[in-house]
Amino acid sequence: MSQAAELFACALPAAFPAAQLKQDFPALRQSINGQPLVYLDSAASAQKPVQVLDAMDRFYRNDYANIHRGLHQLSVRATQAYEDARRTVQRFINAGSEHEIVFTRGAT
Repeated sequence: MSQAAELFACALPAAFPAAQLKQDFPALRQSINGQPLVYLDSAASAQKPVQVLDAMDRFYRNDYANIHRGLHQLSVRATQAYEDARRTVQRFINAGSEHEIVFTRGAT
C-alpha cells in the first residue's frame, strides 16, 4: 500500500467505519422524534468528536491563556500547543513549511 493510501485509509470506501466513527460524536448518539440524529449543518457548527472535546476541556482547565502574548507559564504552554498544531497540520497536508499554515476564523 502506498504512503498516501496508508495515510488516507479511512477515506477508502471499503475501510470507512462510519457507524464506529459516529460513536465518537456525543451529539450524534441521540435520537430526535424517535429517529437517530443526522446533523447536516456542519458549515455553520461542526459537531466535535469526544477526543476534541476532551482536549478542549484539558486546555480550558489547565492551559487557557493568550498565545504569543505572555511570558508566564500558561501563555508559554498555550503558544506551544498552538504551534504544535500548526506543525501537525503541515505534516498532514504535506505543506512545504509550517509558515504556510494560517489559522483564521470565519473562513468557512
